[in-house]
Amino acid sequence: MGVMSFRDSMFLLAESREHPTHVGSLLLFDRPEDAGPDFLSDLHRRLVSDRTVAPLFARRAVRTVGTLGQWAWEPDEDLDLEYHVRLSALPRPGRIRELLELVSRLHGTLLDRHRPLWEFHLIEGVEGDRFAAYFKFHHAMMDGVTGARHLQKTLSTDPEDLDTPPFWQVDPRSRKKKPSTEVATRETGVLERVGSAVTESARTVASAVADTVRTTNSALGVAPVLANAFYEGLAHRDTALPFEAPHSMLNVPITGARRFAAESWPIKRIQRVRERTGSTVNDIVLAMCSGALRRYMLELDELPDRSLVAALPVSLGTTGSGNQLGAILVTLATDEPDPGVRLERIKASTKAAKGNLDQRDPMAVAALSLAVAAPLPLGTVPGLSSVINPGFNLIISNVPGPKDPLYWVGAKLSGLYPVSIPLDGQALNMTVFSYADNMEFGLTGDRRAVPRLQKLLTYLEESLVELEDVADAADG
Repeated sequence: MGVMSFRDSMFLLAESREHPTHVGSLLLFDRPEDAGPDFLSDLHRRLVSDRTVAPLFARRAVRTVGTLGQWAWEPDEDLDLEYHVRLSALPRPGRIRELLELVSRLHGTLLDRHRPLWEFHLIEGVEGDRFAAYFKFHHAMMDGVTGARHLQKTLSTDPEDLDTPPFWQVDPRSRKKKPSTEVATRETGVLERVGSAVTESARTVASAVADTVRTTNSALGVAPVLANAFYEGLAHRDTALPFEAPHSMLNVPITGARRFAAESWPIKRIQRVRERTGSTVNDIVLAMCSGALRRYMLELDELPDRSLVAALPVSLGTTGSGNQLGAILVTLATDEPDPGVRLERIKASTKAAKGNLDQRDPMAVAALSLAVAAPLPLGTVPGLSSVINPGFNLIISNVPGPKDPLYWVGAKLSGLYPVSIPLDGQALNMTVFSYADNMEFGLTGDRRAVPRLQKLLTYLEESLVELEDVADAADG
């Protein structure tokens, strides 16, 4: 029995019915051309018939006298694979709307703590001769990068590769080389970057700050850094500062019910706007989100007079210990009606925030990232969001993904959407990453605090059209 790290156990200690701490992914597949009517049911039977489950997916969380009340992992000797790997079907006609509604319900349900903390749902009957898969796992079990790394084991760049085992199984090709008690691993690729959004960023920031405090033996060393950043922020209109975001409809206590919406946009459209406006892809993604949020809140008469502020996980480069992540605050300029001016303000805010990090030493970067990430743990304290000023209004993550199409048992992966964790005071999360020729948007929100969440998809399209008009005017 292995005692859980304090950092991992916090995701169990903080969890409640209103605050599930699992994350997930929705995968949309095109059925193989030669697939018969029983393709998915046959696949499900094959998946549950092999009981060689890797230890990571065959252990459950326990807390006993023997562990002195600490959370620990122990093997589940009675693992019921059919409980974890399920087959569902959408009602006809199997529209994407019904698929997203099903994923919303699945994502709002707590994982059973008496069992290993993961589920994999095969979903048949999706219109357009497609099927879907929804994978969710507890953040105490593994972080987003690790989850994406295991998911990658199931996917292949070769459409003829029909023997790739599911991620929860020990790879048969490695069983002769490694003891069955080890988790089979492969060389990882760019897909694991998908998992670096949101919670992974907060976790990495927390580790960096802890290292800084241990090194300096005093957390007071961050005070001058924060004071200097605050002073610089006062001199620039669109420099976002911690706990200076306006209170909004997104910064309220949440319930346990979720709403999920997802859509894909061609990268070519975004690249075209980027090139003609002298922007980055991330600038255009933020401008799309800004325009959509502005329209959405105006319709509900909930738009604050001051601009919304987003927290963005960013890469700080690579060190010997791996990829280092931080976080910055960016003004979304939602108080600006002109889409062109809005884009320029977002560009200026992002440039200033990233430049602020680039010009500082590691301790200063850790201090600033701590200030940005501070509201995340506060979001697990029920009711606190209603009495404190929000550090930011929402998290928007933009993560680069694989450029080549991926396949599973001959089925082409046509969409890959992240399903994230809302918190008290952070009722909406917007995560975007690139896959093949598309930008994949996954929006996860509290069902009550963010009504009619799917309308944001319509407004994202309208916002991109506005930006295309701005690009045409700039080019002309």
